Amino acid sequence: MDFGLTEEQDMLQETVRSFVDNECTPQRLREIFDAGAGHDPALWQGLSEMGLAGLVVPEDFGGAGMEVLDLALVAEVLGEGCVPGPFLGHSLACIALVNGGNDTQKREWLPKLAAGEVIGSFAAAEDASRWDPSDWSVELKDGRLTGVKLYVPHADLADVLVVGCSRGRLALVRRDAPGLRIENMGGIDRTRPIFEVVLEGAPAELLEGGQEVSGRVRDAALSVLAADSFGVATGLVKMSVEYAKTREQFGSVIAQFQSVKHQLARIATDIEPTRSLFWYSAHTFDHLLEDAERSAALAKAHITDRALETARQAVELHGGLGFTWECDVQMWFKRAMFNRGWFGTPEILRERVATLAGW
Repeated sequence: MDFGLTEEQDMLQETVRSFVDNECTPQRLREIFDAGAGHDPALWQGLSEMGLAGLVVPEDFGGAGMEVLDLALVAEVLGEGCVPGPFLGHSLACIALVNGGNDTQKREWLPKLAAGEVIGSFAAAEDASRWDPSDWSVELKDGRLTGVKLYVPHADLADVLVVGCSRGRLALVRRDAPGLRIENMGGIDRTRPIFEVVLEGAPAELLEGGQEVSGRVRDAALSVLAADSFGVATGLVKMSVEYAKTREQFGSVIAQFQSVKHQLARIATDIEPTRSLFWYSAHTFDHLLEDAERSAALAKAHITDRALETARQAVELHGGLGFTWECDVQMWFKRAMFNRGWFGTPEILRERVATLAGW
């Protein structure tokens, strides 16, 4: 049995990595990060032209018709490069429409989303930790939404929002809908700005499928965040190795010191074995539905914890420089922090896994 990637999946990652290396250099990333918008139209256009905006959209609607595993493999590369942009929320909006939209909604939105002509985002959280569909309280009454959603990525750019509402349902809200107000929350990760979305009787269209579709989107989100975090940690390991080979102390590069070698080896061996966790969780989304919720929660909980610890170690390996704004490590560190908290902390997810197991 082959547990590796297909030739097409390897090629997908290589293509995206080549694009990131050329178009999102550390200097360009720093410019976008410092600006605070978390978006570069030219970068998003390039990703869209490669088909990433519609990766999981069926071919009948202009997409690539790929699976969530392919989406996760792309997220890994984007995390490794700390690439800014609306990829996360946009992909989840696509998944929600693919799995829960009616024919009219799909025809109207999916071709434009797949082409990157319009941007989507996904609004899940309420209060500090109410991420799960069973906890949503935004009311949908007579085709209008009332309530508040928090931590919505790139809501300022979104032409359409998929909003989680009471009883685990999902609804579409257009950016220009009356009664919709968006306010910047000043999040820590400048590659993914977050916003508060206030709905005051905003017109909305209900998606079909109810809580089952909401759960599917949640599981996809957890797998993608796990993959992104794996990429973040991998990028930090590479940065730390390169820095250790150039930083001199006591007349020698620090990579020669045994303690530094051990620290680098430890963070590399801590993160690399977790690759199979996000591969498997993303695979279950399309092929092993009975295990999708459990595996997605486990992958996100474990990998985001490991990624944040890798970020802490990377700061130490960069010495006093690692704690400063001028050091690039801080961008990856903040992305790891975002990934750990968005759609539920590891503590919340492990509690869900225990509940699923009947413990």
